[in-house]
Amino acid sequence: MQSQTRAYLRGRFGDYYRRGELTPPPDANEREWGYVPWTEGPGETMVRHRSLLDLGSLEEFLAGERPKHVYFSAGRYDDPGASTMSGKGWRSSDLVFDLDADHLPSVVPGEDSYAEMLAKCKEALLRLLDFLETDFGFEDLGVVFSGGRGYHVHVRDEAVLGLGSDSRREVVDYVRGIGLEFDHVVDEETVGGEAGRTSPATNRYLPRAGGWGARIHGRVLDLAETVRDRDEAEAVETLSEYDGIGEGKAKAMYRIARNRFAEIERGNVSVHTAFEQVAEQFAAVTVAEQNAPIDEPVTTDTNRLIRLPGSLHGGSGLAVRRIDRDAIDAFEPLVDAVPETFVGHDIAVGVTDPGPVELRGERFDLAEGTVEVPECVGVFLMARGRAEKAPE
Repeated sequence: MQSQTRAYLRGRFGDYYRRGELTPPPDANEREWGYVPWTEGPGETMVRHRSLLDLGSLEEFLAGERPKHVYFSAGRYDDPGASTMSGKGWRSSDLVFDLDADHLPSVVPGEDSYAEMLAKCKEALLRLLDFLETDFGFEDLGVVFSGGRGYHVHVRDEAVLGLGSDSRREVVDYVRGIGLEFDHVVDEETVGGEAGRTSPATNRYLPRAGGWGARIHGRVLDLAETVRDRDEAEAVETLSEYDGIGEGKAKAMYRIARNRFAEIERGNVSVHTAFEQVAEQFAAVTVAEQNAPIDEPVTTDTNRLIRLPGSLHGGSGLAVRRIDRDAIDAFEPLVDAVPETFVGHDIAVGVTDPGPVELRGERFDLAEGTVEVPECVGVFLMARGRAEKAPE
């Protein structure tokens, strides 16, 4: 990045901070703070081990320093400004999750546009929230667009604040489906049997109320609903595609789907061994499709620094936006995270990495060379290293 580009961005970041609305976390004075200044060269320098007392007024500090990135810690400490982690005196930590579009299995690098990557990341966010709200029952959740490639979720329920790294890793394993065993999600129920005459039987059920078992049950139920409405030949052809399901088992499954559908609705996979075989195959598929591919080190690190909502992301020029839970579906990051400070006038930039840009509902197909674009587009290009500030 050239010096005039760096100076322009730093200046405009300062203008934003003089007008911007920050949303500091709870207990802000008990947290460590850090920031990345605009420095020369390709690398970045993190300034950390600061407390709010060190920074003074947060608003005045940001307007004066005009940093490239701003962070606060998930952890709360006795002395957040201590220069070593051991000297801080850890008290508790938020449970933080990070979803990054670059790490999603569904994203195809070089093919998916930035907008498509962010859309896929929102789908992963909704899956993560389903785990946190439905499976764990967490209530104190904060959702944040990172300003870059994804989303952060902050859990501040009292029950999680004191968890250590090992316990947090168990949460990570659960939402990612790591180590999921089919037998672990199946409930057993003893039925029938008369004293001295018959032995009791054991039925195996997939739970319907929630958890991975309910997700697997949903797939089994969908399959049963699909085949029961077909003629036998079509149903057998569909069911025979599953490993270990020959014509005989497929016909049995078809009859059960038509005549004993209520048992399948109840989650009873022991109505026939074939249903249990297919349900076990669905376990791996369900984990692959419905897990939340979070960044493990962020969640397990009780001292992690995370972006400040309301700050600017120095790699995009977009705002780190807190999102109300009921507004997630409607949130459009490349529209709603564009700072108003950078809207309303054009600037000239020298494009070094040509190609399309989508911002504020518009698409710009940019060629190499000097062009005049809306400032928000110019800031985005410069922050991402795709353009330099053109001379005035």
